[in-house]
Amino acid sequence: MGRAFEFRKERKFKRWAKMAVQFTRIGKDIVMAVKESGPHPETNSRLRTAIQNAKAVNMPKDRVEAAIKRASDKSMANYEEIVYEGYAPHGVAVLIETATDNTNRTVANVRSYFNKTDGSLGKTGSLDFVFSRKSIFRFVPAEDLDLEELEFELIDAGLEELYVEADEEGNDIAVAQGAFENFGSLQKALEEKGIELKSSKLERIALSHHEVTEEQAADVLKLIDKLEEDDDVQAVYHNMAE
Repeated sequence: MGRAFEFRKERKFKRWAKMAVQFTRIGKDIVMAVKESGPHPETNSRLRTAIQNAKAVNMPKDRVEAAIKRASDKSMANYEEIVYEGYAPHGVAVLIETATDNTNRTVANVRSYFNKTDGSLGKTGSLDFVFSRKSIFRFVPAEDLDLEELEFELIDAGLEELYVEADEEGNDIAVAQGAFENFGSLQKALEEKGIELKSSKLERIALSHHEVTEEQAADVLKLIDKLEEDDDVQAVYHNMAE
């Protein structure tokens, strides 16, 4: 069938693999949200956020409902959220958010990834000066939406910055950014304005970036890829300059 077919097949498999990882991570978010505040999104903002994020990656509705049902079972254990910090080779800072039902397994795996790629796992809090935790909301801006006016209206809710970026398909996505502690107020303000959120997340933003060569970047990406493939890992952040 030729190289073109093999290329398309490889891209499709990679896309399916990425989708499976996203579904697993959001499934954990749903479980933790339900365990924390119940199975009703109307009264559980964290669950409402997880459902929004599920829609953004086209997670089937029946899988979302099944995750909520499983989490509502009191016999099902919750996940523990743990953050690991360290340095990849060439001095790049790496922060890993995990959700696990076996902390011994998770820390052993994370440590092995650092060791195998000549990195070093550090102590919790050692990268507080490198990353800042921010509330990030993404949505598709309507044609008649005045972003400058919206930015002004959201300041009282804790908005720090409103800008537009391109998604993987090159489409414009509006991004509202605020402080970690203003996640709830910003989410509420956006919802009250009838804005359908594409995703709502707490993300780690690098305050400074570390320059590396192309060869060094390849070494760093080996570690990041290993971490992102782990089922216990929810998100990986780094300060490597692009």
